[in-house]
Amino acid sequence: MFTIDRSQASWKYPFALIWIGQAFSLFGSGLAGFAIVWWLTATTGSATVLATATLATLLPGILIGPLAGALIDRWDRRAVIMVADLTGALGAAALAVLFWIDALAIWHVYLIMALRSLAGAFHWPAMQASISLMAPERHLARIGGLSQMLQGATNIAAPPLGALLIAIWPLHGLMLIDVVTALIAVAGVGLVRFPRPPRAAPAVADAPATGVVAEMRAGLRYISRWPGLMMVMGMAALINLLLTPAFSLLPILVTRHFHGEALHLAWMNAAEGAGIVLGGLIIGVWGGFRRRMNTVVFGLIGLGISILAIGAAPATAFLPALAAVAVVGAMSPVVNAPMMAIVQSVVAPEMQGRVFTALGSVSMAMTPLGLVIAGPVADAFGVQVWYLLGGCACLLMTLLVLGIPAVRDLEDRPRDSGRSAVVRSENVPS
Repeated sequence: MFTIDRSQASWKYPFALIWIGQAFSLFGSGLAGFAIVWWLTATTGSATVLATATLATLLPGILIGPLAGALIDRWDRRAVIMVADLTGALGAAALAVLFWIDALAIWHVYLIMALRSLAGAFHWPAMQASISLMAPERHLARIGGLSQMLQGATNIAAPPLGALLIAIWPLHGLMLIDVVTALIAVAGVGLVRFPRPPRAAPAVADAPATGVVAEMRAGLRYISRWPGLMMVMGMAALINLLLTPAFSLLPILVTRHFHGEALHLAWMNAAEGAGIVLGGLIIGVWGGFRRRMNTVVFGLIGLGISILAIGAAPATAFLPALAAVAVVGAMSPVVNAPMMAIVQSVVAPEMQGRVFTALGSVSMAMTPLGLVIAGPVADAFGVQVWYLLGGCACLLMTLLVLGIPAVRDLEDRPRDSGRSAVVRSENVPS
């Protein structure tokens, strides 16, 4: 078994084992996800069914987030990641069997998607919280950029490959690919011994079930007493509120405004994915400005201007709008990777599970609300209005970052001990 020590140059090799395994799993999940959506569409043709499936993937993470964070900080994060990957593999295997025996029902899909989402609610924060202990701090933004690049590459490659495989393979074959890739990810993690953070408070950790609730409350208090971190969570929530629905409205923008066809929508999706790959590659190689928050500001400016360009593009300007979509994709890693690196570098390692799950829960909680609001707004005022609102919001957030010292100087805050935070919280009446 390999051991990661970020103080030594050899940390890259065991980390690469984990990263490559997770890359396989991400791609397999992309193929499986495309197959599931295609089956739902071909079987029902119902937008309500697709919307319900989307909610099934969102709600577990929103509802379980704070509790998951407390458990991640109590448990062995390596084991959490492996169990989460195995749970995803189990769900894919169940779908494969149901496809094979021709017994799959819509409620099976909802249930298994919720189960996989629940596993993801543990997997992502456990991985993010572990990366800060595996890699030197100066490389965190680069790793975040490469991860974003991988996500973009999956967005580009998985749908067309999935469409090709559906034409020549049965659907249970695609599910089995997801099972195999998840097992590759488990093997990569299993070969590496993770660094473990210090325990936040042994007295709490040794307590029975009430200790989990106490640690969850301690995590929420840890965040609430940190104004800069609270504002970052608010920014993430606002981005999800406005930008996620904006890009769910791309089909409407293409058909109603640009009077395009399916091919034009495919070009839009490909441009966004290509932009994410390019932006992730740039951050992965460059690493950003010396002050990471300056990189975030640069990305927000680029994001705001490009989204405004999409909203302002006339019906005859499809190609400029296509270029703006690519810039939006490229700016996403420029914003996300350094921001995640800042959180990883300043939050106490033993508190990061709780912080990342809270960040994910708050930001994802806004997505259903945005989806509910965006449709009526687009119908009443035109789809471009939503892009104009999103672009203005990004530029406004740029001014807030620059003008509020708690956010602007967030990366300058020394990493404090989660132990003291938990102990203090236990002495505060609720």
